[in-house]
Amino acid sequence: MQNKYFNLTEGAVVLQPPFIRRIVLKNKTFKKVLKNNIGFLFILPWLIGFCVFKLYPFASSLYFSFTDFHLFKGISKYTVENYVDVFTNKNELKALIVTFKYAFITVPLKLVAALFIAYILNFKIKGVNFFRTAYYIPSILGGSVAISVLWKALFKDEGLIQTAFAMVGLHAPIFFSDPNWALFSISLLRMWQFGSAMVIFLAALKGVPAELYEAASIDGAGKWKQFFSVTVPLITPVIFYNLITQLVQAFQEFNGPYIITQGGPRGSTTLMSLLIYNNAFKNYQMGKASAQAWVLFVILLVLTAIAFYSQKRWVYYADEER
Repeated sequence: MQNKYFNLTEGAVVLQPPFIRRIVLKNKTFKKVLKNNIGFLFILPWLIGFCVFKLYPFASSLYFSFTDFHLFKGISKYTVENYVDVFTNKNELKALIVTFKYAFITVPLKLVAALFIAYILNFKIKGVNFFRTAYYIPSILGGSVAISVLWKALFKDEGLIQTAFAMVGLHAPIFFSDPNWALFSISLLRMWQFGSAMVIFLAALKGVPAELYEAASIDGAGKWKQFFSVTVPLITPVIFYNLITQLVQAFQEFNGPYIITQGGPRGSTTLMSLLIYNNAFKNYQMGKASAQAWVLFVILLVLTAIAFYSQKRWVYYADEER
């Protein structure tokens, strides 16, 4: 016999007050909710990490960008001067221009070099696996401090590069001391790290059907004609992907200018990332650094949006109707 207050089982009376039943029902409800949302439990550590280490700093930097926040003195006023200075202050405006120059030098050169080498390595040549590995290694080592130090030793005054020029009777420029050459020398370090883009291009080239090359060859198209009329159109999605990723990396470059030139000579290699670092961790002007970081973020956002909008005109997708 059973009612809402007691349960008679095999001669034993088991009291079952209402609050016990409510607890059991709540427990069943909790288990059901947990079962239906078990996925959230698995991603909970990531969500906590994202909120603490990503979302909170992201929102805090936006807040601090409208203040004169000093790391040790705190906030004394709220202002938009930090954003105005980016476009009016001589040093900050120069750093912004240098960043654009660096990006527009390195990104095209890196993509062209990566595509050219990938196209060559796509052919069946002897020792191709060795060359693929050799060209990929710089992309692994290039971002390290050791490689930046090595690059500085190669291009410094009376370094290995200048010595090689002198041996053949040529006068080499003063790479890191001349403002006209310093940025280009730093750009070469970034261009040298084309291995990752090359591997992606190589994978795309492997996916181009051989029948298209055979048809183009029958029509009398040479290698260059096949490359620009068959290969390039079919790998434009990969070109677009590499363009976006390399553009973002170029605007975020820090190691090379910081280790090799410290932003000199006369600010010719001071990129926005280096200026943000100097303001934040040398001058302790966190408000100014936050504003500069947000300007850099918005610029990247606009350039990416332009690239995505322009892809309608030049990127070809096989499953897309035109």
